[in-house]
Amino acid sequence: MCTTCGCSGDGATFEGENHAHPHGAHHHHDHAHPHEHEHEHEHEHAHDHLHPHDGAHDNGNLDYGSGPARSHAPGLSQARMVEIERNILSKNDTYAASNRARFAQNGNLAFNLLAGPGAGKTTLLVETLKTLAGTIACSVIEGDQQTSNDAERIRATGTPAIQVNTGKGCHLDAHMVGHAAEHLGMSMGGILFIENVGNLVCPAAFDLGEKRRVTLLSVTEGEDKPLKYPDIFEKADMVLLTKTDLLPYLDVDVAALESNVKRVAPAARILHVSTRNGQGMPQWLDWLKDERRALLDGLAAQAQARADMLRAAE
Repeated sequence: MCTTCGCSGDGATFEGENHAHPHGAHHHHDHAHPHEHEHEHEHEHAHDHLHPHDGAHDNGNLDYGSGPARSHAPGLSQARMVEIERNILSKNDTYAASNRARFAQNGNLAFNLLAGPGAGKTTLLVETLKTLAGTIACSVIEGDQQTSNDAERIRATGTPAIQVNTGKGCHLDAHMVGHAAEHLGMSMGGILFIENVGNLVCPAAFDLGEKRRVTLLSVTEGEDKPLKYPDIFEKADMVLLTKTDLLPYLDVDVAALESNVKRVAPAARILHVSTRNGQGMPQWLDWLKDERRALLDGLAAQAQARADMLRAAE
């Protein structure tokens, strides 16, 4: 897991309005915490192959996720991996808290979109942005290892977007998102979509400061994916089963797929979505609008409560 080896991307670059520079060569003006990414590449490679493997044996299978760290790295004990993971995630959580506070202050509703490659995240975003154009101001942070292809597709809709290329990194982290947000120029009360790197594993571990998590799973990927990759589903507020227009041509048990999602994420809402025939899109858009309304109503209530307290103190 990348929280063990620390692969989360000091080589990330940011593409956008006339600027592109390496991750780390900048300053967060609103982030009151250190900038360095000390991702601790202490792999302790000076070992021979006489060490015991941490993976438990069960009927000939090796379970390298069975220890306290739920992962394996050669030369690292489970205790050391837990320590490294806590250090990395603690730093990330500090950045995430800063992002969340800034988004709330500006009334921005942030969604973290997670999925494997090819599940349809960008296509969903393009169709969503076309529909919301002129009614709700939106902006997008795109995460990929290389290319600005997805950001260009988003900007073609007239929506501001910035591409974050993570290089060898397999996910976005809160520091990348905070820096990208500084340069994106989000509108007050708008929606921020964060399209994470296509990966069913590592993005699950990193809070980006989002309000809601949305996990996409194409029906072409099979019924067992929620059980094979539970972390990406278990914290999801919404699970979108995409490409449902293909169901007549697939041997997929949709009831089993939904049941597996519910086993991992019992509180998540599940929607069937197709950008080709429009299935589920009205419900998806209504959910986005309801979440935005709830956020703005909550902020208005907080402002009113503060005003009432000031009046009472006079």
